[in-house]
Amino acid sequence: MTTVTDTSVARRNGGDLVVETLEALGAKTVFGIPGQHALGLFDALSRSDLHFVSSRVENNAAFAADGYSRATGEVGVLFLSTGPGALTSLAGLQEAYATSVPMVVVASQIPLSGLGARRKGMLHQLDDQKASAANVTKSQRTVHHASGIPSAIQDAWADAITVPQGPVWIEVPQDVLLAEVFVPPVDDALAEAYEHPPRLELVDEAVRWLSEAKRPAIVAGGGVRRAGGKDALLAVAEKLDAPVICTPGGNGAFPWEHPLSLQAWIEDRYTTEVLEEADVLIVVGSSLGEVSSNYFTLAPRGRLIQIDAEPRVLESNVPALGIRADAKVALEYLSDALTNAGQDATSGESVITRDWASLFGAETGNVTPAEAVKRVLAKVTARFDAQDLAKERQFMADIRAAVPDNMHTFWDMTIAAYWAWNCWDARSGEFHSAQGAGGLGFGFPSAIGGAMGLAVYENRDADGDDTPQRVLAVAGDGSSMYSISELATAKQHNVPVTWLIVDDGGYGILREYMEGAFGKATATELARPDFVALAESFGVLAQKVAPENVGQALTEAFAGEGPNVVVVETLLKMFAPTHLDELAEMESGNA
Repeated sequence: MTTVTDTSVARRNGGDLVVETLEALGAKTVFGIPGQHALGLFDALSRSDLHFVSSRVENNAAFAADGYSRATGEVGVLFLSTGPGALTSLAGLQEAYATSVPMVVVASQIPLSGLGARRKGMLHQLDDQKASAANVTKSQRTVHHASGIPSAIQDAWADAITVPQGPVWIEVPQDVLLAEVFVPPVDDALAEAYEHPPRLELVDEAVRWLSEAKRPAIVAGGGVRRAGGKDALLAVAEKLDAPVICTPGGNGAFPWEHPLSLQAWIEDRYTTEVLEEADVLIVVGSSLGEVSSNYFTLAPRGRLIQIDAEPRVLESNVPALGIRADAKVALEYLSDALTNAGQDATSGESVITRDWASLFGAETGNVTPAEAVKRVLAKVTARFDAQDLAKERQFMADIRAAVPDNMHTFWDMTIAAYWAWNCWDARSGEFHSAQGAGGLGFGFPSAIGGAMGLAVYENRDADGDDTPQRVLAVAGDGSSMYSISELATAKQHNVPVTWLIVDDGGYGILREYMEGAFGKATATELARPDFVALAESFGVLAQKVAPENVGQALTEAFAGEGPNVVVVETLLKMFAPTHLDELAEMESGNA
């Protein structure tokens, strides 16, 4: 008897279980690059509604999934092949891990028979691929049978969105991806974040401290933005009448022009002194790390309340009342508790008088928080006025004037970005940078991912028009070479991204560091490619302009369709650091 097989119906395999589960969890877009052991996974994409974006380098695919998540608030999804492909992604994943960006990474593996450190000589074989990802992901899983795929992905997704959020790693062997399955298609999956509300006794203690404070102040980190805690932060700041400064990751968490806003001048000694003079300092969503502590010169003299979803962050640099919680939830609890305790400066109820006179050496007269903020910002401006920085300040001002208020901007590790950490007013848009891990190459691929995500989730304006929302990437010539191949990706998918390349002929910030430390720079100079010709070779419109014309060039580029590039050849200087003198004083005091 002959059995007739219906070949018109595609057989489902382990790869189908992967994509079906991701779709059921709400995924819409996947980034990555195909590979031999992952063919079953990528073949399954053809039977799904997932939109695949093929990058040219795995590290850039990781950055793109990261940017997608930052721009949309959704989980970024990344598909990787085994061995070299998986390893190439790790620097991108480090940035996502350091910045708590939720991502689900699905990597292929060699066949099951090669697992367990047996050196069978299989292509791409590693002794322990999963271990390679352990430093840059929240959790790691290997699936050994197809029926375990949906549960593994569902559990990993829950890990990714539970605070502290971050990338998670799932690997599936080649034969598991290819094995035919007979279970029904996955049409329902649920992954919920575990809640971590603040402990009430800690909130009560924080309110007790604040009820006695004359000079409360707030540092707002990236955790506030990631948690969607902007409104809660504003409420707490106004109830406390407390000055607020944002870290680079927190840039945009607090209104730039608010009377209580110290903006983002986190690397200035004048603002550091405000934080040191505070009798109660609230640090929310920040570790008070290297940059946000003005390079570890911040030495608070008052009490410190630190709120963060990552327990390892708490008290990692400064002793504090550590409250492990999501920033938004904790700020909402704190806001309610302040009102209930009668510590609400916005309600007209009795609240202790705030007085910052001691910050300015005043012997008499009260200095309100708003007046203190105004004076400090004036001192910061005066410091810049005394330096030869007119070109740099105008350059940044011209970019800001050209960028629409609601535009997402993505900044690589370059001198313009270091300026932006401190001076960029995000307005109603979003500021994204690579300050978490600080690796090169983040700007352009993350902007591609961000633009792709916004096209899915925010592509309609008030009139219902489907005009894509353009984004801006800013990079130096050194970091641009890390991701120049992604011009092909941007062109292939017609991504509405404008790439501003600030070309100073080398690794500009390293040049400055070396000249400052040793009097000369070594190995920082780079041969200048013709970035305009490079872009045009990919079919991408590009132009080179003088620095004084950057604003006009960007305005023209923003009006275009698809990807385009603006190149500016100029040497930007950094503002003089204020922490070095303080470090010298600290060292002399310890001598």
